[in-house]
Amino acid sequence: AGGWPAVCGKFRAARTLSAVESLKDPETEPYRSKYSARALLQEVKQLLSAAEEGGEERVLAVRRAVLEYELGVNHTDTEELSAGEEHLQRCTQLLEPHRLSPDCVSLYIQAQNNLGILWSRRDEIETAQTYLESAEALYNQYMKEDGNPPLDPSEHFMAEEEKLTDQERSKRFEKAYTHTLYYLAQVYQHLDMIEKAAQYCHTTLKRQLEYCGYYPVEWARNAATLSQYYLSKECFMEARHCLAAASVIFSQAGNMPSAEDIDETEQDQHDLPERKAEIARCWIKYCLNLLQSARKLLEDNIGELDPDRQLELKAQRKKEEDEKEKGRKKAVLFGTTDICDSVLAMEEKVSSVYPLDFQEAREIFLVGQNYVQEAKEFFQVDGYVTDHIEIVQDHSALFKVLAFFEEDYERRCKMHKRRIDMLEPIYADLNPQYYLLICRQLQCELADTYYEMMDLKVAIGNRLEKLDSHTVKKINSLAQFAIKYYELFLDSLRNPDKVFPEKLEEDVLRPAMVAKFHIARLYGKLITSDSKKQLENMQTSLEYYTFLVEYCEKYPDAVPAIETELELSKEMVNLLPASMERLRAKLSPCV
Repeated sequence: AGGWPAVCGKFRAARTLSAVESLKDPETEPYRSKYSARALLQEVKQLLSAAEEGGEERVLAVRRAVLEYELGVNHTDTEELSAGEEHLQRCTQLLEPHRLSPDCVSLYIQAQNNLGILWSRRDEIETAQTYLESAEALYNQYMKEDGNPPLDPSEHFMAEEEKLTDQERSKRFEKAYTHTLYYLAQVYQHLDMIEKAAQYCHTTLKRQLEYCGYYPVEWARNAATLSQYYLSKECFMEARHCLAAASVIFSQAGNMPSAEDIDETEQDQHDLPERKAEIARCWIKYCLNLLQSARKLLEDNIGELDPDRQLELKAQRKKEEDEKEKGRKKAVLFGTTDICDSVLAMEEKVSSVYPLDFQEAREIFLVGQNYVQEAKEFFQVDGYVTDHIEIVQDHSALFKVLAFFEEDYERRCKMHKRRIDMLEPIYADLNPQYYLLICRQLQCELADTYYEMMDLKVAIGNRLEKLDSHTVKKINSLAQFAIKYYELFLDSLRNPDKVFPEKLEEDVLRPAMVAKFHIARLYGKLITSDSKKQLENMQTSLEYYTFLVEYCEKYPDAVPAIETELELSKEMVNLLPASMERLRAKLSPCV
């Protein structure tokens, strides 16, 4: 009874149950609406069979395929994957002969998308890849051969006057294809085809903006993640563009009631501060990586800034800048004009070219530092210990790389002091029992920082006519602190009986050897007027150098990890005994 309009009504009711009502299902019956929708779809299927007498074969086949598709998605949603697969396969079989015609192509692509999702949920990634790549190929072939906006699957159960406009059809078809690309990006990532994954992710993000089909929070998160890929390739302009777009789109969250927002609002309003802090952390990594890459370009073989290289790079940059920006900009731009303007404004706040002097480095440093404050507001020590510490470590790393650009040794020393001041309190509060790895990282970083400051103070002292007692005190105190933290790190490697390991694990081999080597050097730098004390220091120094040499004799596979340190240690093991002899001779006057 009720004929065709009643069939369409039932079909529409099933879709509403599935898409809208199911969001309100109680936790005790999470699939209640999905099951009701399924029952309605089965009824529609029955009614269709009854109506088959005299119906046109092709039209009926396509309608049946729509129902198989809806049932396939329904079973997949309720975790019944095998049944879901059967329905989706039946859908594609029914459509196979007509898959390139405007009334079937969109449905066929969506069925393949869903088969792709289904197989990836079974962890059969290669099978998923086959379905998704075939959907992609079909889209491209259809656009080449026909290109007219195809029917949306829902239109097969609509009265003539309800049919969609071409514009709406096109939007829905493009959205289905965007989903294909989105899932392909994930499949390629799973298969470790990182380059390809990034390319597909970029295209997906671009298309989502173009067709206004995105959740601001999720879009921003994906764009920020993509920026990290570009960072790993040192493509700073693209990385900055992704982050600027992420920040701009994120700011729409919560004030943009589009259809896409329905699923998002509840959960994500709650997560907004965390998501914002995550984007801030990506910006910190951007600033840090840009500064560190510039340092690599500018440093000489002892890690200082090479002025000739600096001049050369500045000249080269002037020449390249103009040509490069123009060409690369076109390839990556996201979004429509209004979004583009906001993104451009965001990009202008921080450079994407290598900083070549202190002033340029400082500007990038300050942007990074602002994002450190923003990220720390959410990731506080209480509740987010590891995140909080990572952010502070990044802050310290920003100071470290900024110090490289600073010519004045005193000011450089002050920057390292800032690092000590932020890391020491955190280290003091950590329980090594629970946070052994982080404790070791902090011990090494604190030791290295004190070591660096000691070296700087020695260099400052060398410029003086005569070392004053204040400078001597300072050098000795810094050296003692560095030794203290290196020793703490080495102690953390001992077993419960306080015995140092015979053979070091690979992940701690280099840090342990560098710690031993630096301690040896530090004992050599301690300044004392007491010759006896000086002999003791030389003896300790010799013991640490000897440890390195003997360890590498016993375990030759350790050599590549510490070649430079080993060479210097061998030299010192040869030179020190003679120096100690001379000092001893001075101490015991001849009889």
